[in-house]
Amino acid sequence: MSLLARLSPLRDAHRALISSGQDPFSVEFSRVLSATEAIVQGRRTILLGTNNYLGLTFDPSCIEHGIAALAQQGTGTTGSRVANGSYLGHRHLERRLAAFFGRRHAIVFSTGYQANLGVISTLVGPGDHLVLDTDSHASIYDGSLLGRAKVTRFRHGSPEDLDRRLRRIAAEGGNKLIVVEGIYSMLGDTAPLREIVAVKREHGAYLLVDEAHSLGVLGENGRGLAEAAGVEADVDFIVGTFSKSLGSVGGFCVSDHPDFEVLRIACRPYMFTASLPPSVIATTVQALRRIEEAPELRATLRANARALYDGLAAAGFVLGPEPNPIVAVKLPSSETAVAFWNALLQNGVYLNLALPPATPDHCALLRASVSAAHSAEQIAHVVRVFSKIGHEMGLLKAPGSKEPLANAAG
Repeated sequence: MSLLARLSPLRDAHRALISSGQDPFSVEFSRVLSATEAIVQGRRTILLGTNNYLGLTFDPSCIEHGIAALAQQGTGTTGSRVANGSYLGHRHLERRLAAFFGRRHAIVFSTGYQANLGVISTLVGPGDHLVLDTDSHASIYDGSLLGRAKVTRFRHGSPEDLDRRLRRIAAEGGNKLIVVEGIYSMLGDTAPLREIVAVKREHGAYLLVDEAHSLGVLGENGRGLAEAAGVEADVDFIVGTFSKSLGSVGGFCVSDHPDFEVLRIACRPYMFTASLPPSVIATTVQALRRIEEAPELRATLRANARALYDGLAAAGFVLGPEPNPIVAVKLPSSETAVAFWNALLQNGVYLNLALPPATPDHCALLRASVSAAHSAEQIAHVVRVFSKIGHEMGLLKAPGSKEPLANAAG
C-alpha cells in the first residue's frame, strides 16, 4: 500500500472539486496591484478574501520601515531566538505589544498558528482541562493535541453549555483553561464574551481569547473583542496574529501572569522555530502604530462591512449572524458554492470558498473579508456581481417577483 493511500478520499474529493473550474485552493495572483486588487488569470480582480482588514500591506510608512530594516539588518535571522539570539526589534515589538494591550508581558511567534500551538500546549498539560468552543480554529485544536490536556468542547457561542461542561469536570482537579475567539473566521460572529467571563469567574477557570480576526477591528482602540466587551481585566491571555490587520506575518501572546516569561524556555514552537526577519518586525511595529494613530481606518472598515452585509442581505442572500468584516454567504450545497465561486472569479471577484466538513453545521460558504482599503464603488460592484450570478443560478427571485427567495441555507 502506498504511504499516502489513506489520503486517497481527500485526493478524489479535490479532483472532483476542480473538475469544473479553477482550483479554489491554488489561485495565483500574477501581479498584486494594491491591498484590494490583483491580476488573476489575466483579469483585474477585486480581492475580497485576504483578511487585509485595514489595508496596511501597501501602507507607505510600513513599506518604508520594512525596506530600511531589510537594508540595515539583512534578510533573516537564520535561527530561533533561543539559539541565535534576539535582534533589538524582537524585544521592541514585544514591549510595544505589551504597552498596546496594557499588559506586563508579551511574546512573539513566527506565525499566528504557532502562537496558538505553543501557548495552548504549554499552559495546560496532562491533568489539566482545556475547554474549547466547538468552532475553534484548527491551530487551537492542534495545540490541544500537543499539550495533552483533557479536552472538553462546549456548544458554539453558548455560555450556558460552557457552564454545564465546567460543572461536570469540577471535581476532576487540574487547571481549567477556556479558549474562545474574538471573531470566528468562518461566519464572522463574535463570542458572547461578557457572559463567558461570568462563567469563568464562577468556576475559577482561566480564559484565553484568540483576537486574530478582531485585533484592529473591534474596540475603541482596536484591541479586540475583550476591549469592546469591557472585560480585558478578566482575560488572562490574549493570542493574536500579525497576518490580518497588521498586514505582515507572525503571532503573539500577551498576559499579566507573573510566571509568563517561563514560556520562553518551555514552549517548543517558540524555542525551535526561526524568529521573524527584521523587515517583518519593522513593518509590524509600524502597522501597530498605524492602528493607534488612525482610528478612522476602523470606522471605514465598519462602514464597508456594513455596506457589503446589507447589500447582500437586501439582494436575498442568507448570511452569517453579524455584519463584521468577515461576511459569510450560505449556499444550499457544496456543488452550488463551487459553481458560484468560479463564476465570481470569472467576473473579477476573488474570495474564499469554505466547504464541509471544515465549516460550522456542515454548510457551504462563500467567505468574504472586507478591508478599509475597499472603495464604496468596489463594494457596490461586488454586490452587483453577486446579485447577477445569484439570479443566473436561480438562487434569488427575479426582480419584481413575489415568489419567495430560495432557501440558501439548505
